Amino acid sequence: MRIERQQDVTPAVLKVMARTRDPRLREIMTSLITHLHGFVRDVRLTEAEFRDATAILNEIGALASDTHNEFVLMAGSLGVSSLVCLLNNGDHGNTETSQSLLGPFWRLNAPRVENGGTIVRSDTPGDPLFVNARVLDGEGRPIAGAEVDVWHASPVGLYENQDPEQAEMNLRGKFTTDDEGRFWFRTVMMIGYPIPTDGVVGRLLAAQGRHPMRPAHLHALIVKPGFKVLISQVYDANDPHIDSDVQFGVTKALVGDFVRHEEPHPDASEPWYSLDYTYVMESGEAVLPRPPIK
Repeated sequence: MRIERQQDVTPAVLKVMARTRDPRLREIMTSLITHLHGFVRDVRLTEAEFRDATAILNEIGALASDTHNEFVLMAGSLGVSSLVCLLNNGDHGNTETSQSLLGPFWRLNAPRVENGGTIVRSDTPGDPLFVNARVLDGEGRPIAGAEVDVWHASPVGLYENQDPEQAEMNLRGKFTTDDEGRFWFRTVMMIGYPIPTDGVVGRLLAAQGRHPMRPAHLHALIVKPGFKVLISQVYDANDPHIDSDVQFGVTKALVGDFVRHEEPHPDASEPWYSLDYTYVMESGEAVLPRPPIK
């Protein structure tokens, strides 16, 4: 395996990759080497650029903490997260799906809340939001007994793990669907927010002249044996960044109708908002994702 010229490198590496015992790992590594070496040749990557690239990868890893995941942010900002999601759901991206990005802020062990309860756990000024949702299978039948984990940013655009002013697990909760597949709760209306820009992702966005904004959205992670875990985000159609999400996560099926109401509500001040939404789960194995933060 003596290399005489640059054209010899790729065949030599591919020959080694072919020895990989696991078939799927062999397929992945063979394709990775083919495309990675092709990319290097295509842009004629310089030695200085290569050193910069490895330094950036090291920096991304160093930025990981219990409350921040720069790799997830970067994957979303490059459209990779959205592409992987759509390739693996909705008939391989050919039909609409309730599936979406996990994002970098899901936490395990959110407190359990009874249907009709609130997920507001500390003083969180904002307009009241009443969510009424259903969980159905692909045939339109209700899924009873599904565990629904919900979370969202505050009216100032921060998740509780980012904001010392919020109580632990504020705006997070776990519900169980009833016999008709329904769950419902009260919270406050969220707003869109900028993703963290104090790291590598922020420098990339600045270099590309891109804004860092995500449209307002409600996260849900739904678990029921016999179904693929549904990870979803429902976006506010009226958000000014609904058509320019920095993470490329907005699909037609995920745009919700957050309705503003001016009339009195027996349990809320005016104005208040409502969201009615239907989640559709696909058959499969119920496997929880790895939490991006603690």
